[in-house]
Amino acid sequence: MGSFGVSCSSIRPSYPPKINHHSHSSLSYSSTTLKPLLKELHKSNPILFQVSKTIKEASLRLLDAFVDSVFHFIDQPLLPSQSNFAPVEEIGEAVDVTESINGRIPAGFPAGVYIRNGSNPLFGGLKSTNSVFGKSSHTWVEGEGMLHVLYFSKNGDGRWEISYRNRHVETDTFKLEKSRKKPAFLPAAEGDSLAVLSAYLLNYLRFGFVNKYVSNTSVFEHSGKLYSAAENHIPQEIDIFTLETGRNWDVNGSWNRPFTSHPKRDPYTGELVIMGIHPEKPYFELGVISVDGDRLLHKVDLELDRCCLSHEIGITTRYNVIMDFPLTININRLIKGGPLIKYNGEEYARIGIMPRYGEADSVKWFDVEPGCTFHIINCHEQDDEVVVLACRARDSMIPGPDFGLNKHEWFSKGLEQIGADAPFLTRVYEWRLNMLTSEVVAERNLTGTDYSMEFPIINDKYIGKICKYGYTQVVCSKASSTAGTAKFGGLAKLHLHEREQCDGLIKVEHHKLPRNTFCTGAAFVAKRGGVDEDDGWIIANVHNEDRNTSHVYVVDAKDFCNEPVAAIDLPTRVPYGFHGAFVPFDYEETTI
Repeated sequence: MGSFGVSCSSIRPSYPPKINHHSHSSLSYSSTTLKPLLKELHKSNPILFQVSKTIKEASLRLLDAFVDSVFHFIDQPLLPSQSNFAPVEEIGEAVDVTESINGRIPAGFPAGVYIRNGSNPLFGGLKSTNSVFGKSSHTWVEGEGMLHVLYFSKNGDGRWEISYRNRHVETDTFKLEKSRKKPAFLPAAEGDSLAVLSAYLLNYLRFGFVNKYVSNTSVFEHSGKLYSAAENHIPQEIDIFTLETGRNWDVNGSWNRPFTSHPKRDPYTGELVIMGIHPEKPYFELGVISVDGDRLLHKVDLELDRCCLSHEIGITTRYNVIMDFPLTININRLIKGGPLIKYNGEEYARIGIMPRYGEADSVKWFDVEPGCTFHIINCHEQDDEVVVLACRARDSMIPGPDFGLNKHEWFSKGLEQIGADAPFLTRVYEWRLNMLTSEVVAERNLTGTDYSMEFPIINDKYIGKICKYGYTQVVCSKASSTAGTAKFGGLAKLHLHEREQCDGLIKVEHHKLPRNTFCTGAAFVAKRGGVDEDDGWIIANVHNEDRNTSHVYVVDAKDFCNEPVAAIDLPTRVPYGFHGAFVPFDYEETTI
């Protein structure tokens, strides 16, 4: 999630306040413990067991009737300028789009799959509810995940064959709600405090979850398997060809808490570094998963004293990088009538550096200037320093304005502002942290104030190492202000080691999209046999709002400012979404 709803669903508590014995971990444990007991009870007294089951079913029917009579679901309206945030239907079987290529697929482009995740709410869009308890609403980063996929393959004659399909990620809560054929979960992310608390409790009593598992933020590959993720739950395994949703990936029962949307693969060992945040202790846990994806090799509670909404973890060759910034999730604050999620620039911000397999007391903390950082560009070691590159703003767009204020006006005002004092202006930022002296050697902006940028990517081969280049999506402030939500009118190539003489900022190249055309889900595609770091292409979903048509652009990373080398017309509209990835068909062979 960037400061514009990215990559992240808003994190919700995994169980109601004040019912600590129903945590996710204790639920997993107690259900295992209770099964044998219930089986024996059923054998010894089947009548009593049936009576208990009947009472439970009757209670659930009463709760459903109560919700239906007291809570009124309302569609959140979309403005004309927000039309491409509306959901679409699944198209079914893959559609051949080979004849819809403008330009050509370049030599060296690998056969593979371009996948983009994003919000695609069931039942027509995001909802709010009115009740005697007040109003509660979905936030703008919620909505069930839908994968939009473009397959690149070659036939026996060596000719490209390209096809498109889409499909919802069918989480447990997706299937539950779809079977009811109407909204069932009460919105529980923002609203009047009593309405949110009652939503938590009623969702939990009826379904065993306080909120839906949206799985709408990112996709990643590990050990030859593809996963869809959002950090309010564990990932779902996805069949790369059918897009069928498989198991929930809990690493064979060893990871029982939320899971970051941005895990990092160690460039040398191939192990996967993960983390998960939670609004009750332990607030932040870090894990390391084996190369084969079957074992959790390391798990540690970092013993933080607050739940920071940390969207991404960083790594270097030896260290893990933890961002503990003052965007927090606090159940007690909600109970007292405040927001569940809040940014407070008066609180501390710090970056933690720890050995890959370190314990909580091994973390070296560096106090830094408060700000809001969702996405890390890359981290690396250089002499005695750890260098962290990220996208940083002075304030946070999540969760949005205080409940009751006009959301559109609040977002519009924030998004139209540029300049050094603009609260949501997201700039490339660098921290240099000396591991010997424990000093912050430097922290500074690397890009200017003329434009905001987010959703950074690099050539994945350079994760955790020194890299020369990064790439971002560039916000169109005018269109974003009109819509009251971020729209990305171009791409940027960051020359991280080249400084402009006039102001000392890094060199930035721009790939500007046509008028009223906006992109999401940019990913780097490495050239087969490429030598240079930027041997490859940027691939992204784009939508032309004037024609209401969607496309996939392929932009040469070495010839960045020119026209796309290929533009592929898609058979259906693709709503704006979050993160994308390109997975080559031989990814099982290339996994470290």
